[in-house]
Amino acid sequence: MNSLASPTSGLRWRHVAIEGAVGAGKTTLAQLLADAWDAELLLERPQDNPFLARFYAEGSGYALQTQLFFLFQRIKQYRALAEPGMFAPRIVSDFMFAKDELFARLTLSDDEYVLYRQIQAHAAPSVPPPDLVIWLRASLPVLMERITRRDRVMERGIDPGYVQRLSNAYDEHFARNAGCAVLAVDTDRFDPINRPADLQRLLLAIDRFEGPRETLDPPPTIAARGDHDGSMTDR
Repeated sequence: MNSLASPTSGLRWRHVAIEGAVGAGKTTLAQLLADAWDAELLLERPQDNPFLARFYAEGSGYALQTQLFFLFQRIKQYRALAEPGMFAPRIVSDFMFAKDELFARLTLSDDEYVLYRQIQAHAAPSVPPPDLVIWLRASLPVLMERITRRDRVMERGIDPGYVQRLSNAYDEHFARNAGCAVLAVDTDRFDPINRPADLQRLLLAIDRFEGPRETLDPPPTIAARGDHDGSMTDR
């Protein structure tokens, strides 16, 4: 950590959640921020979902099973999060609990969505929202490039149309939830792994955040060069 940002940056945020479409770079950034703040890292585990690969390959026939598995997985994680002493004073996650309903509304039929909501209402605990959401945005070509580069078996047949609809769903979600604290980051040219200055800019933006909605855009010099190399590759 250099002098541009200190390890105490982000102390006022107990729970910072990273969100965005598939390929936005959520896990990569969550790991970097947890390291910078010496915070607990809470990761979603898509590889544990036995229905996800079949959903990507075959579509709606496995949508309900996929969403219910994620719902119960998240409930378990958030219940642990609420237990005293289970986590460090600061937590960085690569998901927010609210994402499951967003995905469900996108992927389920109307009847399935009604059933999902009934199950969610009975099973889900009272989950407080994160103190700050960092919303990673990227264009569809960049998202598809990252998905292709990381070459996860379950994602090889992913439909670009689905990725675009998911990206649009995040736009609509954060437009509807105008009161939550959200720092939006344009990640087409954001590369905190190979350009440490990008991470420092983000840490400073988090430290100075006044909200409730702010945007961190790429510096004009970087945007003019167009030097994107797609390094934000994690889900």
